[in-house]
Amino acid sequence: MQNMNFIGPNPATPHCPQSMLPHIHPSAYVGPFASVIGDVTVCANVFIAPHVSVRADEGTPFYIGAHTNLQDGVILHGLAGKQISHDGHNYSIYIGQHVSCGHGCVIHGPCMLGDRVFVGFGALVLNAVVEEGCTISHHAMVSGGIHIAAGRYVPAGALVDTQQKADALPNVSEGDTAFAANVQRVNNTFPAAFAEQFGETTYSSGHVDGEAPPQRTNLVNDKP
Repeated sequence: MQNMNFIGPNPATPHCPQSMLPHIHPSAYVGPFASVIGDVTVCANVFIAPHVSVRADEGTPFYIGAHTNLQDGVILHGLAGKQISHDGHNYSIYIGQHVSCGHGCVIHGPCMLGDRVFVGFGALVLNAVVEEGCTISHHAMVSGGIHIAAGRYVPAGALVDTQQKADALPNVSEGDTAFAANVQRVNNTFPAAFAEQFGETTYSSGHVDGEAPPQRTNLVNDKP
């Protein structure tokens, strides 16, 4: 069964003048009708579900850490020229390991999600740093250049747009941590299972790590 997705370079534009290919680990999976465009690093066992849009054609680059899942309808995009710094590198969007981005949420750069963050259905994260182990519940909005400390809980539907609000957030409960861990366990089984059902991830124009890229003009690939 053919996997109909699009994986390829961003178009060259005045705000993003260099066309770049995604880099996708062979064990990651990009599902049917999903798209991954531009300078995006996708690490081991990442699951990108159907109808996800990862579009590094304005803000760039993006990084998606190992064992992270982007569920159906998730959108990743970034503002031109706006980045965050992590481990000495600049990113439009940095997502750590074992992160779950629930159905229909929007992750808009500049932003960072630390390891084991859970983002609920329909939530929005824009211009924020969210540290390790946080839960952003369903339909919450996190914005305004804030920094959320590790292990904090953003309630469903909350608007957290000032540092004062961020500092007042409660700690994540044991129940929320257990729920996020269970979501991880389920989604970590999907890359291999989907690859067996629909076929391995292949590039529309570009290459999967370990394969030779096709010869194309104006495409640059400077990642190891």
